[in-house]
Amino acid sequence: MLIPEVKLHDAGAVPLRTPERVPAAAAQSSRQLENYLHHVELALREFFTASKLRGQALTPRFARLWESLEATTDGGKRFRPRLVWTACQGLGGADLSTTASVGAAFELLHTALIVHDDVIDRDFIRRGRPNLAGLYLAQALDAGLPVAEAEHRAMSVGVVGGDVALVNAYRLIDHAVSGSVRDRLLEIMDEAVLASAAGELLDIEYSVCSAGLMVEDVIAMDRLKTAVYSFEAPLKAGAVLAGAGQQTIAAIGQAGRSMGIAYQIIDDLLGVFGDEAGTGKSALGDVREGKRTVLINHASRAPQFPAIAAHLGNPELTPEDAEEVRSLLILSGSRDYAQRLARSFGDQARSRLQRPDIPQPLRFELEQIVSSVLTRTR
Repeated sequence: MLIPEVKLHDAGAVPLRTPERVPAAAAQSSRQLENYLHHVELALREFFTASKLRGQALTPRFARLWESLEATTDGGKRFRPRLVWTACQGLGGADLSTTASVGAAFELLHTALIVHDDVIDRDFIRRGRPNLAGLYLAQALDAGLPVAEAEHRAMSVGVVGGDVALVNAYRLIDHAVSGSVRDRLLEIMDEAVLASAAGELLDIEYSVCSAGLMVEDVIAMDRLKTAVYSFEAPLKAGAVLAGAGQQTIAAIGQAGRSMGIAYQIIDDLLGVFGDEAGTGKSALGDVREGKRTVLINHASRAPQFPAIAAHLGNPELTPEDAEEVRSLLILSGSRDYAQRLARSFGDQARSRLQRPDIPQPLRFELEQIVSSVLTRTR
């Protein structure tokens, strides 16, 4: 894993390179994207309609689970399908229906992984509303079950729901394409699932045993848990659909990897410093869980860390405690370090796109995505 060099003595922000302007005719039009996303929604609607009918044939309770999964999938930004389309269309792909089905598969994969992630984190809220487990928790509490038993049952449903969503992400691809393209897409999906599982395992283990943990270890975890399935795999899938060569597919995947790491570093910053109204999640959660992020890893070598560590993993963390942690993270220079590191990975992603086999309009679109990743507030 190549980690960009970050000068710790440089307190200033790393300037973002402005992407080259390209002719408007060469850029992806908003109308094309809107039409594509409409087809993604149609593919998801068709999938969930069929799944609810299959569930109903087994038991009405299973059909209700599919309804809850559909509600969990609704409202997302469709970021991963957008990446599939951006790469495919930018490299000359034109099959809208197939690309939409593959985009829907990556959206369903995202649903599966966040459902399982919420189970691991014992979270019942996502995007400011009850998640899948949260919906079943409310039902169990309304039925009069004790809190501990209601939470266990809700998490159990989360495991089942995540499992069926995961399996059907593969199924969507299997039904959309055939031959060698299907084999390659399923291989990419498989790589993404295995990487995410490995990254989740590291996240769990690092929260228990973090002695000697280096920033390289945290970055490797971020790459496995988030960057592969959210950026690297969708971009590679789009390139495969466009019939791109292996070197082009690899290069665009490497750029996606760097984008994804930058995204996760920014996500961890927002998990502590973000506005809850904008992010849709608690700004106390990451500290309460004691998550080992780049932010915390850097702080662990600062003189302020004993005071920070006193609050990490505290389930009774108060807003006042969290504010103290934020102040100490700023004082230690850890917030600035994480911001600079994210920007460095953004620059690394841009540099990987400087290839003659990546058309300038596509390069422009991806550079715009890098910029949006680095400046996002939610």
